[in-house]
Amino acid sequence: CGIPDKAVTSLATEGLRVTMRQVVDAVVARAAGRWGGGRVDRADVAWRDSAVGRLAEAGLDAGGGVPIRERKPEWMRVKLDTGPRYRDLKRTMRSLQLVTVCEEAGCPNMFECWNEGTATFMINGDRCTRSCGFCLVDTRHPTGPPSADEPAHVADAVERLALAHAVVTAVARDDLPDGGAAQFAAVVAAIRERCPETAVEVLVPDCKGDPAALATLFAARPDVLNHNLETVARLQRAVRPQASYVRSLGLLGEAKSAGLTTKSGLIVGMGEAFDEVLSAMADLRSVGVDILTVGQYLRPTAAHLPVARWWRPEEFERVQQAGHAMGFAHVEASPLTRSSYHARSAREAAAR
Repeated sequence: CGIPDKAVTSLATEGLRVTMRQVVDAVVARAAGRWGGGRVDRADVAWRDSAVGRLAEAGLDAGGGVPIRERKPEWMRVKLDTGPRYRDLKRTMRSLQLVTVCEEAGCPNMFECWNEGTATFMINGDRCTRSCGFCLVDTRHPTGPPSADEPAHVADAVERLALAHAVVTAVARDDLPDGGAAQFAAVVAAIRERCPETAVEVLVPDCKGDPAALATLFAARPDVLNHNLETVARLQRAVRPQASYVRSLGLLGEAKSAGLTTKSGLIVGMGEAFDEVLSAMADLRSVGVDILTVGQYLRPTAAHLPVARWWRPEEFERVQQAGHAMGFAHVEASPLTRSSYHARSAREAAAR
């Protein structure tokens, strides 16, 4: 526990047969009485271990929500536009055997971004070791280490496409000792060597909070370090069971302390309340996050979490106003916003 002359014990050893929830309730009540005048703003996570239990306790019904075949509201519809820039970028990706998160995650903005010559490269393979309830990425066990040619291929694509702002993300690789951090560093270095004028943004997993892995990410000095909180505290274990709300905030706080421009994002429409979103935004701002993205959840398949409701455009406007009031340098909030949407303009706003 950090006190040299005190042994570590447990409540059970001390003869107290209580649950962790009872302990939390007692500590919160004592802290609120001592420092908060008896008032407290609770943001508990779901406690149960099973997936069904977590969903139920978080107030989610895996079989409920908006029917997957129901027609989307007008503001959620995207025009298909496979123009020449889109086709050129797709050919480049395929020729270099690269993967984009745009395709793997079924991003609604793919056609707009690709026609503008912008894409988010996904490294460390295309199989993720986690099973987030909102994500379409393949969750079969990864096979083998990351490709040694991948950094050079990404740099080649950035050069061919003359990108001013390159975004690099990855699947979670909990099977690797460093969570894939070294590959991120290698890709950043390769882009910088080939295209020194290109700004590099990375969207990183939490690497289980490993200090050495995080140090590797920070030492690469990306122009923007993004790590998504994804959802509010109450829904964390139901939505992304292998992640941690506090661990994500800690990573972002450490990145800011390392002098990096930081970014994070939230997905709404999975059962959260508006005030819970504001609370999560306040938590992100408290650890110094500069750029915030907030967008509507789209259910990839019937096997994923249901859409609890469609947030209306005016609600996203309220989120944007609240974010600016909290002090975020840039807030991108709209039904179709995703992590990399308007990434270049967001970085430029944060640099001002």
